[in-house]
Amino acid sequence: MPDFSLGGKTALVTGSSRGLGRAFATGLAEAGAKVILNGINPDRLEATRAELAALGHDVQACAFDVTCEDQVMAAFEALDAQGVAVDILVNNAGIQHRQPLLDLALADWTRVLETNLTAAFLCGREAARRMGPRGGGKIINIGSLMSQLARATVAPYTVAKGGIRMLTQSMAAEWAGANIQANAIGPGYMITDMTQALQEDPAFDGFVRGRAPAGRWGRPEELQGALVFLASSASDYVNGQILYVDGGMTAVL
Repeated sequence: MPDFSLGGKTALVTGSSRGLGRAFATGLAEAGAKVILNGINPDRLEATRAELAALGHDVQACAFDVTCEDQVMAAFEALDAQGVAVDILVNNAGIQHRQPLLDLALADWTRVLETNLTAAFLCGREAARRMGPRGGGKIINIGSLMSQLARATVAPYTVAKGGIRMLTQSMAAEWAGANIQANAIGPGYMITDMTQALQEDPAFDGFVRGRAPAGRWGRPEELQGALVFLASSASDYVNGQILYVDGGMTAVL
């Protein structure tokens, strides 16, 4: 029987003070992992840490900007100094910017790519530098439906999430020999704060319900099973893959 337990493992989840990141952190903690929360808002991060700790989970907070190379390196060095070894990295931090390409400013393009793609490279590189000498680890990048399919007005997000798919394959190509498995999850349309306006838009809500074979939006907790699988030894021979959790949306025309 495959072992899905994460007891004795430590997981760092970027962008985990709310939304999907918080659901990812909760799922890993419930599977037995110690969880390191990350975000750039110390107060919100501490509030989330306290709430998860009150549920009996082993959680700590680590505030740093995932788009800043110096801060990423300093954060991993601080964990090293504390004797904390990251066995599982979840590159979840992300932002959205909706605007037609013809009206898109370079600064907004760059901001989305740095947060959604470059940050995964920076954190993944620092994690892998430590995982390899320790015998391996798990890197789980968070992609999207947009890792495979485009939609108007979200070009920077689409390009970044397409890049996540190829970054994941590149990580697998280079780090598999060090027993590091790098995979990705591609969530469908999930009920989160980020999608609140879309949920309240009758036309878009109708599109999601009509397009997905499941006929509904996904719930953040429905991503936890895929995450725990990819974080556990049950997936030790799975590498460079993206697992879509989308109610079947990418499977049909």
